[in-house]
Amino acid sequence: MDTYLVGGAVRDGLLGHFHTAHRLPDGTSHADRDWVVVGATPEAMVARGFLPVGRDFPVFLHPQTREEYALARTERKTARGYHGFVFSAHPDVTLEEDLARRDLTINAMALPADALDGQGCFDPQSPALIDPYGGRRDLAAKVLRHVTDAFVEDPVRILRMARFAARWPDFSVAPDTLSLMREMVDHGEVDHLVPERVWQELSRGLMEARPSRMLDMLRDCGALRVLLPEVDRLWGVPQRAEYHPEIDTGIHLGMVLDMAARLQAPLAVRYACLCHDLGKGTTPAHVLPRHLGHEGRSAQLAHHVGERWRVPRDCRELADVVAREHGHIHQSLGLGAEAVLRLLERCDALRRPVRFRDVLQACEADARGRLGHAEDAYPQAQRLTSALEAALGVDTAPIAAAVQRQGHAPPQVGPAIAQAVAQARTRAIAHALARPAG
Repeated sequence: MDTYLVGGAVRDGLLGHFHTAHRLPDGTSHADRDWVVVGATPEAMVARGFLPVGRDFPVFLHPQTREEYALARTERKTARGYHGFVFSAHPDVTLEEDLARRDLTINAMALPADALDGQGCFDPQSPALIDPYGGRRDLAAKVLRHVTDAFVEDPVRILRMARFAARWPDFSVAPDTLSLMREMVDHGEVDHLVPERVWQELSRGLMEARPSRMLDMLRDCGALRVLLPEVDRLWGVPQRAEYHPEIDTGIHLGMVLDMAARLQAPLAVRYACLCHDLGKGTTPAHVLPRHLGHEGRSAQLAHHVGERWRVPRDCRELADVVAREHGHIHQSLGLGAEAVLRLLERCDALRRPVRFRDVLQACEADARGRLGHAEDAYPQAQRLTSALEAALGVDTAPIAAAVQRQGHAPPQVGPAIAQAVAQARTRAIAHALARPAG
């Protein structure tokens, strides 16, 4: 029984990233390690204290480290989609056969367990590296290349490829690999992806260094129009006349996502950025390029995307607010106290001030995701934050008590209290807005 470190841990070790702190949306990190065991049976693993966890094929947790150890396996395509495989984990399966089923050459390298030191690191020049498919060469050349033509059998690999492109913006995709991806789309493989896997890969891609490359890659192979037709329609749609005419709405979306990454925005903010302008892809021709009414259409389309891919509730709710209100937030510097309060109420900022901070960050990414504006300040955020703090600082209890002492009939008490509270908050906001900035 021989044990090997495989996959991303070997790749990242060669890149010099042994202990990265970057966490992915599902709680994993680039430093998580996967192991392959050759020449073993499930019974032998259990006898050594490993805990079986795999449902589709034999995977075990180490009794101390809780890292995953999988038996070397081969796979055979039997049906469309992610689940259409039959696996074999016979003790005779070799390491090279196991590596052959992996997606990219840079992920198809292995190291014997005894080649690692006590901290789990290894010498990048170690002669013990097992690299039957040229992964080290492609890593040095910064090329994303499929291992074998078996790449076409798993449509999730299209999403993984797009995610890796977003993680390493300076890596190129081998032409033959891009051709295989287009072939997979043409043959309908992408149509059979399950929502959970699509969202898992999309969310990871949104959290990478340059999310725009994920969209570019999916668009290049044709998968974007299948998975996210609402996003795909944005390319070729002109921006408003006062913006750079050569930057259409699709390109602008990529710039917004990259700005959100630069701002180190959380996943919900980046998803809101993805969805905030979807309605522009359905703008009637006679109102282009003004995009009148696109906010409501964007919110509706964002709802459809969230339902289709079972997006988490916090992401969907933030996307809805940003889609509906980002234009008003951009224009909020000219709003008076009453209008600002109404805007805060529409955003549910008084009940959810922490979420409102995320709303403002998404709007900042939108404003700065334009040519020549990347270094701009976004004073709307500071102004609205000050207004919200002022509104939240109003003590509503004595206001409610004073209204109740006025002797209103029971049906009128609630509206009277709400009106009095709104007036007090408006005065507080007006006072806050009158103070000099800073």
